[in-house]
Amino acid sequence: MSTNLHPLLSRLRGGLIVSCQALPDEPLHGAEIMARLALAAQQGGAVGIRANTPPDIAAIRAAVPDLPLIGLWKVTVSGFEDVYITPRIADAQAVADAGADIIAVDATDRPHPEGSAADLIRAVKATATGKLLMADISTEAEAITAEAAGADVISTTLSGYTPYSPQQEGPDLPLVRRLAQTLRVPVVAEGRIATPEEARAALDAGAFAVVVGGAITRPQQIAARFARALEK
Repeated sequence: MSTNLHPLLSRLRGGLIVSCQALPDEPLHGAEIMARLALAAQQGGAVGIRANTPPDIAAIRAAVPDLPLIGLWKVTVSGFEDVYITPRIADAQAVADAGADIIAVDATDRPHPEGSAADLIRAVKATATGKLLMADISTEAEAITAEAAGADVISTTLSGYTPYSPQQEGPDLPLVRRLAQTLRVPVVAEGRIATPEEARAALDAGAFAVVVGGAITRPQQIAARFARALEK
């Protein structure tokens, strides 16, 4: 990894980033609730927050003004339904305007509404002035392409969520390990990290930081895990 690290990214090194997201059909949906979750995450030791939609990002920015904030906007574009994490330049600009420090985009090889993933990365870097970019990838090849296009940080968010990436219950630690050895930019582990032990294993595999979402901020998923365990 390059030694010339952006000061904002250096604040995330070795730490926990909590993903505070709730879709419209979930009980905790709402910007005010997400802001309270972000504040609770900060009090618990999180070094950063990942959030979805401009309203949630703005509310979280106000609640935890000192934490680095990774923003995205899950938008469904007709004909490109598989690619929904900040799929267009305008979506990225809205995320930046809402107060995100880092903009997360889908950087998979799947068709994008405005060119390739590399095209999107370059365009967002050119238009969202002053903002860093996180590339959400599912494979090593996608990570290499995203880094070459100018991504500031790579996240394994989408491993297991594309048909050509490993389908498994737990986090893709082998991918984290390979990327940490190959890339010059920081590698963030994200996706299906359910326990503190798995988060620690991700760091040990070479992750720069770790994102945990549902295991912390989606109580319906947490309750379901307990219920399934009792049913066994």
